[in-house]
Amino acid sequence: MRRAILASVLAVAAIVLVAVAATSAQGPMTPQEELGKALFFDANLSDPAGQSCAACHAADVGFTGPLEAVNATGAVYEGAVPGRFGNRKPPTAAYAGDSPVLYFDAEDEAWVGGMFWDGRATGSVLGDPLAEQALGPFLNPLEQNNASPQDVIDKVLASDYQDLFLQVCTDLDTPARYECIGRSIAAFERSGEVSPFTSKYDYWLGGKAKLTGQEQLGLALFEGKAGCAGCHPAPLFTDFTYDNLGVPRNPDNPFYDELVWNPAGEGWVDTGLGGFLQAAGYDETVWGPEWGKQKVPTLRNVDLRPSKSFVKAYGHNGYFKSLLEIVHFYNTRDVPWASWPAPEIATNVNTTELGDLGLNPGEERAIVAFLKTLSDGYVPK
Repeated sequence: MRRAILASVLAVAAIVLVAVAATSAQGPMTPQEELGKALFFDANLSDPAGQSCAACHAADVGFTGPLEAVNATGAVYEGAVPGRFGNRKPPTAAYAGDSPVLYFDAEDEAWVGGMFWDGRATGSVLGDPLAEQALGPFLNPLEQNNASPQDVIDKVLASDYQDLFLQVCTDLDTPARYECIGRSIAAFERSGEVSPFTSKYDYWLGGKAKLTGQEQLGLALFEGKAGCAGCHPAPLFTDFTYDNLGVPRNPDNPFYDELVWNPAGEGWVDTGLGGFLQAAGYDETVWGPEWGKQKVPTLRNVDLRPSKSFVKAYGHNGYFKSLLEIVHFYNTRDVPWASWPAPEIATNVNTTELGDLGLNPGEERAIVAFLKTLSDGYVPK
């Protein structure tokens, strides 16, 4: 494994998640989870109304972007206000509940935890990065565009789940109620409905499914020759760290054209974690080494889609349009004949763990075959 920073946490998680994978039964939701679900799918919690959390995090695509036409181009989703776009592809809302409060691990010289691609939902306020992340889009003018926490609360109080909200969120002051909204959404995202561990891989772990020869080869390559497990260790298939993979800029990103919110226009570059740390007031000796790094995503549900031909986008900016394409990039980025475009940010690119993996086309396809076993909803035969 590339980093040992989460070894003890993931060891415990592995025991728990193997037990979860051994059964497909899910218990009833708690009131907090039920409230979180109602909030997650409520399209009235934006200004103007019409955009729910699920608009960018839909179940049938693994709780990420559900619009094929968007995924196939800029991969960045339009907010509640027509013509306003964010600047990154929506990450999955699933399997994120174990991301710790953002911290720097001195032994491994790596930042760990937080939420969003750049880690700005650190968890330092609520002690839970997932809950902090859940609150961010409500007030983001490029997303749900509410003017204040109280505006969100008022809309919840006018909803048909008002009684459930009052049952779960018993404090009367605005900060506590808004915090409760974030914690409830996080509870739903941690629930078995969003993070169920029902993939073929999980059933294989529980002895209830068999991997094909190609899938077994892919797993062996994933854990061995290709080194994927260094950053994507089982069972969560992320180590919650940050990396600059040298991904090219996505020229179709609509954020380049949003001059009101992006004065740099075409000159804008995504500085990732380093940019957040700089804005947070850290010294250049801290943010400089993190310039251009994005959070390592989970690979669970990375291939989940409503049909085989449905296009999903990969990478923080959605540059890649298929699993095979991004695996090929990992394998050949630094090979001269491959002729990949230049990285969006050339500093801090990881050149030790990817770029020239020496995989042949069959091995690339085998890794893709294994990644497809991580999609939830598998029915054992």
